[in-house]
Amino acid sequence: MYLKSLIAAGVLALSASTAYAECTIENGRLSIIGNEFPAIQTVAKNATSCSGGMEAESNLTADHQKINLAGMQGNPAEYTTAILANSSIVALINEDVLRSLDDLIAKHGQDIPKNQLITIDGKVMAVAFMANAQHLVYRDDVLKKIGVEPPKTYEELLAAAKVIRDQGIMENPVGGAYAAGWNLAQEFVNMYLGHGGEFYKPGTAEVSINNENGVATLEMMKALSEYMNPDFLTHDSNATSAEWEAGNVALMNMWGSRTGRLMDAEGSTPEVYENTKVGAPMTVGGGDRPASTLWWDGWTVAKNISDEDAEATFLAMKYGISPAILNDETMGQAVWMIDGYKPAPVNAGVFSAIDMQTTPYPMLPYQGLLHTALGDNIGDFLQGKESAEQTLADIEAAYTAAAKEKGYLK
Repeated sequence: MYLKSLIAAGVLALSASTAYAECTIENGRLSIIGNEFPAIQTVAKNATSCSGGMEAESNLTADHQKINLAGMQGNPAEYTTAILANSSIVALINEDVLRSLDDLIAKHGQDIPKNQLITIDGKVMAVAFMANAQHLVYRDDVLKKIGVEPPKTYEELLAAAKVIRDQGIMENPVGGAYAAGWNLAQEFVNMYLGHGGEFYKPGTAEVSINNENGVATLEMMKALSEYMNPDFLTHDSNATSAEWEAGNVALMNMWGSRTGRLMDAEGSTPEVYENTKVGAPMTVGGGDRPASTLWWDGWTVAKNISDEDAEATFLAMKYGISPAILNDETMGQAVWMIDGYKPAPVNAGVFSAIDMQTTPYPMLPYQGLLHTALGDNIGDFLQGKESAEQTLADIEAAYTAAAKEKGYLK
């Protein structure tokens, strides 16, 4: 599957909305686990609105990746579907908790556009409904005040942050989802790709990040962290967004799926939301590859549930991402891979990521092990406890041990 082509087809070849009847499901169970940003809240609300005798509930939380596997390993599984992305699906496939959707598509999903079907090893394992990427978000009024154009590189961002601090406008003008764990690892992945790095030795699962690109990545992350809130290692996307809405931040790399919330009036002031603008993903180190990754978000069906529950879940989630969800309020929540989607200015950053040929997040069976090792170890370097080289060696050692345990390395 070529992700950039899949997403481009989904968001650029748009057609008129199809009329969808109301959803009625008489039997079975729907239980959703997923993240809590607005686009997923919209999908979950629509899916659980189906009338009839079906049991329907959702658990949308920033901790979804910590509990979705355990919640799908039982028999029957607690959750009948996980809403996830191209990184997180791999861990669930590795543990064999997801059902192939081929039979359900043949029975109920012939009208789902082919570009939304996520095929892995010849089987459809998920249905994608939106594209996503991290990109620049900036305060237009603050940059105009210091006479600086929106940065196109991380070096330009650092220079702008210094001026903002030096002029006493903001003490910590840079935001970032640098919470230790998954978020911190994701920022490394972005920055390492921007430096032109390759995660593994060609054709193998042998990790290869303890190099000049790895060192440069950590050093740029540390330079950015010096302009962040001192508690940056506790700030996930939600906390970083709250810092933005409070008016404490002027520059950050943030998910396109979050920008709609930053631009609305809820929880903020006109000074902030009226001046919140989006830009393209930034580059770094003189390279031309965006320091970001391209993503899809989609839904799955659990393996350890009855056929009745699987069918109810499939039908409800199909309705959850139907054109019925698109309206003036929801159109700007995401780059929807749904018929009838009309691109909104708030989503220009994700479209820029697509146009710039941003690298998709690696869908490799062992990438999750590296992601975990990154998230567990980078904090030591950012806190000044270790050198960059030692931190990278620790990451490689932790990954190698996990990969050997899983059988990816001998």
